Amino acid sequence: MKRAYALARPFLFRLDPERAHRLSIRALRHGLVPRIDVPVDSRLRVEAAGLTFPNPLGLAAGYDKDAEVPDAVLRLGFGFAEVGTLTPLPQAGNPPPRVFRLPGQHAIINRLGFNNDGHADAYERLLARRRKAGIVGVNVGANKDSADRIADYVAGINRFEPVASYLTVNISSPNTPGLRKLQTGEDLNRLLEAVVAARNGFAAVTATPRKPVFVKVAPDLQREDIAEISHAVATYHVDGLIVSNTTIGRDTLPAGAEHREETGGLSGRPLFRRSTWVLAAFRRALGPDVALIGAGGVDSAARAVEKIEAGADLVQLYTGLVYGGWTLPSTILGGLGRHMELEGVRRIRDLRDRTTDKVLSAGPG
Repeated sequence: MKRAYALARPFLFRLDPERAHRLSIRALRHGLVPRIDVPVDSRLRVEAAGLTFPNPLGLAAGYDKDAEVPDAVLRLGFGFAEVGTLTPLPQAGNPPPRVFRLPGQHAIINRLGFNNDGHADAYERLLARRRKAGIVGVNVGANKDSADRIADYVAGINRFEPVASYLTVNISSPNTPGLRKLQTGEDLNRLLEAVVAARNGFAAVTATPRKPVFVKVAPDLQREDIAEISHAVATYHVDGLIVSNTTIGRDTLPAGAEHREETGGLSGRPLFRRSTWVLAAFRRALGPDVALIGAGGVDSAARAVEKIEAGADLVQLYTGLVYGGWTLPSTILGGLGRHMELEGVRRIRDLRDRTTDKVLSAGPG
């Protein structure tokens, strides 16, 4: 299967990135992906944010935007899948072209702009699979032209609370003008107060357990931003953070790299060091109990280990899947098991925080 993808990738990469993406969604939806032998290893089980994950590897939001194939994604070996970002109303996003591959750097630049079909259809699909096994998170956002973005996030919490394993508040996409302002100051406090209150209110009314709430943050944060966000997370009892979204920085790309000057968020290998430093900084600021999901540049077992050792409970990938293919999750899981054997640890959790101080000392790159 791995060899098959290596042979198919040149053809896929001749297609427009969005067309190739839609073809992959169709293949998963119609069961056209060959069965993959996924390692089952109880040592990889992770307890985080009140949930039990069969392994620490998740698919990040952005791939399955409209919750079309979460169960097919889980069958690839992912321990959890995150759908979205979903906005209350459908929106087309930014005009194409808006996705650019950088194969030399194993990276992507996108300026999609929360293109999705809105809450209603995704809710019906998630409702239909509600009793199935598997952890599926729902990532919610605000419409670009919304008059009240905080109300959009509350609407997302209220809509998807019954059908999500956890909820993610995405305030870090660089492709919706002004969205990242919600990461700081009074806007951040008002947002977190509102979404946590909505989550708590639903649980109280329905007498059901509270669903964990994560906040997805940017890698382009300074130390003072990290301190401010950490204080707000503690104040409003947010369950965890996803660190991080894409970067607007280009300093990790070589001069003259194809598409370097395109506007949008950069993901993939060039994001790894910066996002891992921000992850370590949040672990140091928040202490051991807040759940952290490390994202940005994960495309191998070694990279996943680096995230965990820097402070992550769980990791996510997306761009790595574009370059590595559908067998990548299985390959990473096998590599994690072998690494644990070499290190003589009994649980993947035992690797966490080993290098947090070292990563912080090295700086953000």
